[in-house]
Amino acid sequence: MINYGIIGAGMMGQEHIRNIRLLGDVRIDAIHEPDQMMAAAASALAPEAAMVGSLDDLLARPSLDCLLIASPNHCHVDQLEAVAARRPLPVLVEKPLFTTAEQAKRAAVLGRDYPAPIWVAMEYRYMPPIAMMVERVAEATGGIRMLTVREHRFPFLDKVGAWNRFNATSGGTLVEKCCHFFDLMRLILRAEPVRVMASAAGDVNHAAEDYDGRRPDIWDNAYVIVDFDSGTRAMLELCMFAEGARYQEHLSAMGPKGKIEALVPGPTRFWPTGLGPAPVPKVVLSPRNPKGEQVLDVPVDPELLEAGDHNGATFYQHRRFLSVLQGTGKVEVTLEDGAKAVSMGLAAQRSAREGVAVAL
Repeated sequence: MINYGIIGAGMMGQEHIRNIRLLGDVRIDAIHEPDQMMAAAASALAPEAAMVGSLDDLLARPSLDCLLIASPNHCHVDQLEAVAARRPLPVLVEKPLFTTAEQAKRAAVLGRDYPAPIWVAMEYRYMPPIAMMVERVAEATGGIRMLTVREHRFPFLDKVGAWNRFNATSGGTLVEKCCHFFDLMRLILRAEPVRVMASAAGDVNHAAEDYDGRRPDIWDNAYVIVDFDSGTRAMLELCMFAEGARYQEHLSAMGPKGKIEALVPGPTRFWPTGLGPAPVPKVVLSPRNPKGEQVLDVPVDPELLEAGDHNGATFYQHRRFLSVLQGTGKVEVTLEDGAKAVSMGLAAQRSAREGVAVAL
């Protein structure tokens, strides 16, 4: 039996709790969540867990085998450093790993010195249609040359203290939301970014919001182009006021042999019941010769869809992290991976803000 300690049990932390409880041979030993409403919701999901008042109290529990960090973005590095100083257990830490260039330097020290495994949570890698696309992309394209990632989705959800409404605490939209996609670009292209160009704005979603006199400064739409050292290129198209779309994520990879696409629906709980069953994820193969699409359905276990908003990916990610704890697997998303995804996001933020191409 492996015992988890949870640091941060807001909306995403609760998704992690639901999925951890599906694993078997694990238990949630303790939870640290300062917000009373979120703490009550987390306790209802994991009644066996002790609710503790501080990170120190959590780390003092001798029964812990590993930690999940799902706190607001700007807290991750501070909490990892506290864990490193007190009790460096294996950690699954939510994206983004950090939010500023200063935190990037501290994360690099953790990457060098931390004595236990750290896995950065990049759930999108484990969405079944995206995972299938990654497996088949080389054969389907004959050597990928172009990659397009499109996300047309709902606005940012309400979070405790509105931390996701502000660049200072979220890192900005192209870090908070889009580090997932920059991670996928590196994963799919098997290459490193060398230049980032972006255009972005906050045009629709948050103009009327006010938090004690503060207006949100996050963006709700963007285009980002990334050049890679292999000569390949990728583009991100983000729109966060397009929740009426049938598919939320649409990835397309192209090469001399053909094209492969992954289509991922949004969270099942947001699909209008009057429109019938929610869309099924798909992978589409489009060879150049002979022409003709092959459409593959990639259904996801309904129990996993109920457990979270990431198309079953949170469960699959946890199952692989568990294999690391059991000594049968290895970390698949390293601190370096997490850092590079955020660095691309910070470069995109700067490019859009200053109107310049940013070299990496």
